[in-house]
Amino acid sequence: MEHLYIGIMSGTSMDGADAVLIRMNGTNWLSAEAHHFLPFAGSLKAQLLDLQNVGENELHRSQILAIELAELYAQLVNQLLKKENLFAHQIRAIGCHGQTVRHAPECGYSVQLCHLPLLAEKTGIFTVGDFRSRDLAVGGQGAPLVPAFHQALFADADEMRVVLNIGGIANISVLPPTGFAFGFDTGAGNMLMDAWTQKNWGQPYDKNGELAKQGHVLPDLLNRLCAHPYFALPHPKSTGRELFSLNWLVNYLTGNENPHDVLRTLAEFSAKTIADAIFQAALSAKQVFVCGGGIENATLIGSLKEYLLQKNISLHSTADLNLNPQWVEAAAFGWLAACWCEQVPSNPPLATGASRAVILGAGHFA
Repeated sequence: MEHLYIGIMSGTSMDGADAVLIRMNGTNWLSAEAHHFLPFAGSLKAQLLDLQNVGENELHRSQILAIELAELYAQLVNQLLKKENLFAHQIRAIGCHGQTVRHAPECGYSVQLCHLPLLAEKTGIFTVGDFRSRDLAVGGQGAPLVPAFHQALFADADEMRVVLNIGGIANISVLPPTGFAFGFDTGAGNMLMDAWTQKNWGQPYDKNGELAKQGHVLPDLLNRLCAHPYFALPHPKSTGRELFSLNWLVNYLTGNENPHDVLRTLAEFSAKTIADAIFQAALSAKQVFVCGGGIENATLIGSLKEYLLQKNISLHSTADLNLNPQWVEAAAFGWLAACWCEQVPSNPPLATGASRAVILGAGHFA
């Protein structure tokens, strides 16, 4: 039986929230049908960023922000429904990732803020969220969760493929022609570039990579960034803003660098660490399909293409596989909601390190 779901995602870039309307038949993917985006107000983003670090009155502040996020997500859903001439009763479930403010799998937890019962109440739609906790409970890292979704949509029986998501953090899904998908976080995606652009030019991000294009790679800085121990860790592994932050970056700088050169080096850093991860995990792959906001950064994508071509690997958009690259992550959480409703395990144990496959999420009736 066919059902409509809405997936909601707000990533580590913290620029806003995406909602994607998808159609499923059981756990079989049919289509992605619509998208809507709402930006975060400056104050909301600043408050969320503050929660990345230990601070005063964290518990109270986090719960107030969880309520604020639920209100924003509900507005997002209701605007999408209005745009598509749909009503709440026509949607089987919402899958909401929430906003990650602390990812600490080594301690057994990962915090994604959203007052899920309030979201269900404000939309009138059954809501599934808290997807990472169940994977953590069986020994996984709770991330990345998308490889199982990527496998369901993008795997090919004749070849190994890689799906690359470049958000604040970059992650890859390796899709073998047979067997289960695996994947991991490769390191910084847009996060450091965004933070440096905001600090130096007061812009939220480097549009099309134009600012980075004006600079030159600083080889010594690049080598020192790439020497971080995270990149030598075996997978499964995951990371976040706790590690690849502006505070981390400034430790490597003298303060005399040209800001454009630093930004260009950060683009190269993301490209090189992504390429190295692909070479290490999926060297037999001949095609990489990219999604996420980083696809719009021509400087980053240009460098990545050059690295991959050295191994005869071509780079494509997920649009070539019939899914808009900006829709993929939100669509994944609609898919996870469908898996919850059908009571089908949806975590990728080879990607997260979980001891077994489990049904992800917790449901809240409207």
